[in-house]
Amino acid sequence: MRRRYPSSMTAAAGESQADKLSPDNHLVARIEEDYNTRVFPLTVKDPSRREPLIELIRNALPETSYRYKSLLGDVIAAGDTVVLVTPIDSSAPEGRMILPQVQVLRDLLDNHARAVLCQPDELEGTLAALKNPPRLVVTDSQAFHRVKDILDDTQLLTSFSVVLARAKGLFEEYVQGTPAIDTLKDGDRVLMLESCTHNVTCEDIGRVKLPALLAKYTGKQLHCETLGGLSPIPENIKDYALVIQCGGCVITRQQLASRLQPALDAGVPVSNYGLAIAYMNGIFHRSLQIFRDK
Repeated sequence: MRRRYPSSMTAAAGESQADKLSPDNHLVARIEEDYNTRVFPLTVKDPSRREPLIELIRNALPETSYRYKSLLGDVIAAGDTVVLVTPIDSSAPEGRMILPQVQVLRDLLDNHARAVLCQPDELEGTLAALKNPPRLVVTDSQAFHRVKDILDDTQLLTSFSVVLARAKGLFEEYVQGTPAIDTLKDGDRVLMLESCTHNVTCEDIGRVKLPALLAKYTGKQLHCETLGGLSPIPENIKDYALVIQCGGCVITRQQLASRLQPALDAGVPVSNYGLAIAYMNGIFHRSLQIFRDK
């Protein structure tokens, strides 16, 4: 049965409870103290209260919920050609592309750029078919080593993960922390942070390929651990020598920053999948050039 309230308990049309009776100041102070929050009495009859309410709502929401930030809009122009190198292997989802690739492709379309897609072994033919060199080549990070050998040294190159790191992550902290790879020692622990909980395959980049590349590059016996989803960060985060975060395509910038803050507070260097792989392939600065030259 639907509950009915006496007419004295319901607000007239266009009224709020604060319009009927001003809140007791002592009660408001008690609520703010007990719940560590701010009480905002809303009156619909006072237009001057509208903008403060909107500002409170805006501050409570992540910026991405009401303002779109382009991934590449400040470094490309309408009409530019951008080649996207998208490997299709066992880790690629059946019948579709992975989210970072989709996000970059949509961003190029929104900026009226010309997007050309190919797999790594098709890159040479794709470049030969273009009338002019592309403005930029964006590759999956795990194909950096193959793509860089095909491109001219002057061709701007970066990865989907680096693009997302700049848009969502603590980019300068990544740039400063990535060279810590050269300081890793035998027995050091490295934490891989993945924001999603995808199915793991034998070609998984965070659990298989990146740890293998770290071992080969450093020549050290490292202990690499992976934390997926939004699982709590280990309390002993200071015991890790390096934290490497994925691109973070499925979480907000605020969530990603909060996730990395414990490591930063503990003085642990942080990196990103794409930047770490670029560093170990000798193209770290090249992967940043498109953003530094803007």
